Amino acid sequence: MAQINRRTVNDVTNRGGKLKLVNLSPKIHDILAVTQLITVFDVYDDEDEAVKSFA
Repeated sequence: MAQINRRTVNDVTNRGGKLKLVNLSPKIHDILAVTQLITVFDVYDDEDEAVKSFA
């Protein structure tokens, strides 16, 4: 997973953007779930689903 930190999330949000995570490995998904960061991000199984969510 590309490095995503708090500053990145804030920069995207402050500029009116939305950050979506796509096709996470099971390990990364588990880490996000355990740390409850899964609630911070929109997570999608595939790119098409994520792109459609912008509409």
